[in-house]
Amino acid sequence: MSSTFVLSAMFISLLVLLLSGMPLAFVLISLAVLFTVTLWGTDALVLSVLQTFDVMTSDVLLAIPLYVLMASILQRSGIIEALYKAMELWFRRLPGGLAVGTIAICTVMAAMTGIVGAAVAAMGILALPSMLRRGYDEKLALGTICAGGTLGILIPPSIITIVYAATAQVSVGKMFAAGIVPGMVLAGLYIAYVVIRTLLKPSVAPRPEQVDVSFRDMFASLKSLILPTLIVFSVLGSIYAGIATPTEAAAVGVVGAMLSAALQGKFTPANLSDAAMDTLRVTTMIMWITIGAKIFVSIFTGTGGADSLLMFIQDLELNRWLVLLAMMGILVLLGLFLDEIGIILLCVPVFLPIINAFDFDPIWFGVLFLITAQMAYITPPFGYTLFYIKGVLPAGIGMETVYRAIVPFLALQMIALVLFMIFPDLVTWLPNQLSQRLAS
Repeated sequence: MSSTFVLSAMFISLLVLLLSGMPLAFVLISLAVLFTVTLWGTDALVLSVLQTFDVMTSDVLLAIPLYVLMASILQRSGIIEALYKAMELWFRRLPGGLAVGTIAICTVMAAMTGIVGAAVAAMGILALPSMLRRGYDEKLALGTICAGGTLGILIPPSIITIVYAATAQVSVGKMFAAGIVPGMVLAGLYIAYVVIRTLLKPSVAPRPEQVDVSFRDMFASLKSLILPTLIVFSVLGSIYAGIATPTEAAAVGVVGAMLSAALQGKFTPANLSDAAMDTLRVTTMIMWITIGAKIFVSIFTGTGGADSLLMFIQDLELNRWLVLLAMMGILVLLGLFLDEIGIILLCVPVFLPIINAFDFDPIWFGVLFLITAQMAYITPPFGYTLFYIKGVLPAGIGMETVYRAIVPFLALQMIALVLFMIFPDLVTWLPNQLSQRLAS
């Protein structure tokens, strides 16, 4: 049986079952078992056991439940509410100040938790009513929250970054470092858009009435930044200083989150139990998909599918940048229908040999991959951010307003993708500096 036929059969079956509505994890596992038995017999099912054991014993993937637990505890700690009150004071005089402050908080939350849902849900509850009450344009307010929340995909510590690094077998620390500058650039693009649009059309973000706030009160509000800053530095600083691995740094972050919640008086048995259940739910979903994808891809690779695809692309003699653009297009298209974890686990093992063959940097490609994941998060029909924001929409605002709201921010993400493709040093400079420092 030719590898081309197997490749076609596997992915056509995958597409049909996904369109039927079956969960991705069970689709991957069932197809993997079916093709293993069909191609090699029942004795080959030991391959599935070995791949499952490999996932369960992965030191890199061990960081995922720790970062999810850290995010869940922080979400219940009351820190986010204090941060929002501080941003209201400091950004109130800026054009579109509340929207700018929302993006700033999303950036801080991304650096604390790396969980998109936490930022979108929190800002949907805190920032959206505040902006609408002050006359902000509905689309500007919604788009700001949806796009700002996706910064958690790119800015470390990102769960999706860990999954990519584990799948591509690259350094998690380098991937974390590679996401910092692009994440800050993207946050800057969002803020620039809000400010420019507000200057051109002030009615979309009316200035609040001038309220006398003393500098003492403003600086006092900054105490809410102390705990988030300590958490960010304890997690990322320990990685970049070479003191801890990303997994060990995750454990440090969990301890920091617990201490922060305790200082806020929110470290209660009920909150800890809820955080543990959230962690169990999210981690189980990720691990089942990871196991299914590992088995599925191992069969695809074992039958020569990856080699056949690489030879086919090389025989086309296309410019390597056209191949890269085609891969980006595929990732964006898949983002309309699959979650980003599934896309990473299915596509990275297939795309990475091509990336290496064309002498592209896998760290740089990983950041481009993460930007397409951000686009998938705010793209209908299955963008997760759209579902998160739907749960907090006030009466009178429908999903069609949300769909229109994300269009300019989707364009900004596309601009960022092109920018980092043209100037790869923006992505690779920091991880290269990190490598040189650790080597010396």
